[in-house]
Amino acid sequence: MITEHDIPVRDGGSLHAYDTGPDAASPLTLVWHHGSPQTGAPLEPVLAAASARGIRLVSYGRPSYGGSTPRPGRDVASAAADVSVIADALGVDRFAVMGASGGGPHALACAALLPERVTGAVTLAGIAPRTDDYDWFAGMAAPGGLRAAVDGRAARATFAETDQEFDPSQFLPVDWAALEERWGSLGGDAGRAGEAWPDGLVDDDVAFAAPWGFDLAGIVAPVLLVQGEGDRVVPAKHASWLVAYIPRASLWMRLDDGHVSVLDVVPDAMDWLLERT
Repeated sequence: MITEHDIPVRDGGSLHAYDTGPDAASPLTLVWHHGSPQTGAPLEPVLAAASARGIRLVSYGRPSYGGSTPRPGRDVASAAADVSVIADALGVDRFAVMGASGGGPHALACAALLPERVTGAVTLAGIAPRTDDYDWFAGMAAPGGLRAAVDGRAARATFAETDQEFDPSQFLPVDWAALEERWGSLGGDAGRAGEAWPDGLVDDDVAFAAPWGFDLAGIVAPVLLVQGEGDRVVPAKHASWLVAYIPRASLWMRLDDGHVSVLDVVPDAMDWLLERT
């Protein structure tokens, strides 16, 4: 059973959260950080994998997504304070975090800024901070939104007004197959998230392109980075850069996967977190 909550936050707004509910026998509570764009509603394969393992699953919409109050100008680090408020409201002390695509940086923010609470973190096709160490955009099939975000929120919002077409070349054939079959709920949810004005996506991209507000080197929890080598949305170089900067990070490079098909690793990633609980 999934319960929904509108949880007040410090700025007078609220975050819309989902919870599969407390269970004294649950070995782990996992906070899921959704991709960009998504509503924050739990995806069917994630729910099924968590249920099979007795994991309590909590997810939420970041500001401007899925009924959560907008917060223009938020940075990646703000996710840690948001998750802390949600966890407190739901009576959760310690938990693991997992983020897919745009959710990856927000999962890392929790690991960095909530060291007493986060037992482990997983990112799946997660973007790295913008850096001069390498060409951050290299290998992205459609980097226009992120390039605009470098110039700030106004530039990214203007880009959103003029660029409404999704570039299908971002996905490999294995990604399209995954969306047509086991990850159909992801495609449906992304469509619902995109029906509204894309403030959430705009704010995500601006946050990714700006300083994140925390130090990756300060993460003390174990971190698993999962990456599809053929990813054309978040190229594989992002994961190889992250693994060099996060002290206790491991990298699973999936040679035949892209941006969506790599999510098939979710059950194995949950097992990895359970082993470290």
